[in-house]
Parts: sequence; C-alpha cells; structure tokens
Amino acid sequence: MVCTIVGVVLFTTGIVSSVSNIAPSRTFASGESVTVPIDPANKPAVYLSSDTAVHYECQISNGARLAKSAGTQTVTSGSVTWEQILVINAPSKGDYQLSCTTQEQADVRYGVGRELTSAAGGIAGGVLALLLIPGAGLLIAIVGTVVVLVRRSGARKRLAVSG
Repeated sequence: MVCTIVGVVLFTTGIVSSVSNIAPSRTFASGESVTVPIDPANKPAVYLSSDTAVHYECQISNGARLAKSAGTQTVTSGSVTWEQILVINAPSKGDYQLSCTTQEQADVRYGVGRELTSAAGGIAGGVLALLLIPGAGLLIAIVGTVVVLVRRSGARKRLAVSG
C-alpha cells in the first residue's frame, strides 16, 4: 500500500513539475522588447496567451531564428492558457532580444518557455514511478509471503518429527 501511495505521489510530482517547467517563466506585452536567456539544450519556445485570435509578428536578435510550431500545442499554468506559436533556434547559449507585435487591439501576452516535447522525460519518469514502485511493492509482498509460508511449513515438520 505504501509503495502505491509513493508511486502516485511521484507520478503527480513528475507531471506537475514538467508542466511548470514548460510554461513561460518570462512574459511580456505586445510591442515590448525583452532580453531572454536562451539555452538551445532546453528547447526554448515562444508562447501566446490571448482571448481572441490575433496575427502576430516576432523578431529575435543575435542570429537566432524563429520557426512556426508544428500543430497546435497548449499548456495551462494557473489560470492562463498558453499556445506554443514558435520555436527558437539559437546558435548558442546566451541572451537574446525578443519582441512580438500584433495587428489587433487585444489583450495579448507573450512568453518564453520550453517546447512541449521537452516534458517527455518528466512525464515518462512519472509513469515509470507509477508502474514500477507499486509493482516492486507487490513483488516484495509476494516474496515475503512465500518465505514465511516455507519457513512455517519447515517449522511444523520439525515440530511433528520431534514431538
């Protein structure tokens, strides 16, 4: 039972930490220029939060490139839903100037986070914890039961012979 509880807790922790690592940690408004630390190993991405559909345009400095995200990918952090709109292809780790604008007059926020695919490790680890830890607990319980039954049987046989 304890192993099942531990497995569920580790699964939940892995999922929550993966989502919080993906969601934008740095946000900015339309027309604002921000300096963001980018590490290509973290698979950085640009996110958009808006109640209405908007047309956006973003630029980044220092030789980095912005590419459209494949498909529609969203992540919810707190009460804010973010849609991944661009991936950042940076040549090296460093600080980059990023700015995004919209044509519409809408309440729009942009943010820099990580690609959704970068969460695969945390989610996979959580699923493994959910399956392996309770499985290990069950295996230990079965082995313990067999050992106890074998020892009790042996003790009974010894008592019957000596009695």
